[in-house]
Amino acid sequence: MVEGPRYVIIDAPSILGLRNTGVQDLPEALKKAGLMDRLNATFAGRVQPSMHYDPTRDPITHLLNGTSIALFSKDLSKIVNIEIEKKNFPIVLGGDCSILIGVLLGLRRIGRYGLFFIDGHSDFYQPQASTTGEVADMELAFVSGRGPDILSNIDGLKPLILDDDIVVFGYRDAEQSTSYGSHNVRDTSMQVLDLSDVRNLGINKAASLAVSNLLTSEDLSGFWIHLDADVLNDRIMPAVDYRLGTGGLEFSELSYILKILISSQKAIGMTITIYNPNLDSSGSIARNFVSCIVAGLL
Repeated sequence: MVEGPRYVIIDAPSILGLRNTGVQDLPEALKKAGLMDRLNATFAGRVQPSMHYDPTRDPITHLLNGTSIALFSKDLSKIVNIEIEKKNFPIVLGGDCSILIGVLLGLRRIGRYGLFFIDGHSDFYQPQASTTGEVADMELAFVSGRGPDILSNIDGLKPLILDDDIVVFGYRDAEQSTSYGSHNVRDTSMQVLDLSDVRNLGINKAASLAVSNLLTSEDLSGFWIHLDADVLNDRIMPAVDYRLGTGGLEFSELSYILKILISSQKAIGMTITIYNPNLDSSGSIARNFVSCIVAGLL
């Protein structure tokens, strides 16, 4: 019998890439809802931003908190490296999606890894096209080596991950992002399946197709899972800051995808981001979200 992953929890409650609206409370909310206990996970530590949120866009990079995010990313990369080297499976709880930069910075230092990116948005904006300057709508661009060096080339390690090693799965903001002038992930060599593709193929075939490239590459030491809560249907996950309206995955579909990824034995860790407890007064959404995640990981 194959032994399952040894899950460890890392708190990374950064809102530097978004706004101070509540996503910083995600770690405590999901742990309160049973995530750590149900996974029999241990607590590996907490990485707190060393600088306060600054709501002013930088006139040169057009980013919010670029320097602060770079510093936070370096701190986060260290603890991720430690847990990977221990052969543990870190589950990094944001916070906003900019925490992915620190995770992949850590992996870049020790090898070549893939990324399975599950998000309702493609997060591929360049700063000039972003209406907000929030790095949480640009992190996929930065980790793949696009954008200002302050975040795309930390410590001269650009890119943190190659386009060929990225799967983008389940996003549904293509029309919106195109209208704002975002670059298109389909113009890259990333493997891309948006929500329409998933619906046309069916969840079983879509999940198998999406992960196949990451499993057949002999150059990869494994892959990281990035999960943004807004990939879920707005009907069941309204507790996010940027709601996308109709569409999105169901809990059962997300559980199925996670189960496929974990059963591959190539997944090495996971980020969970964007769920906002302030928009879930009863805690019922957190409990359902945790049940979905646990069903996929065990």
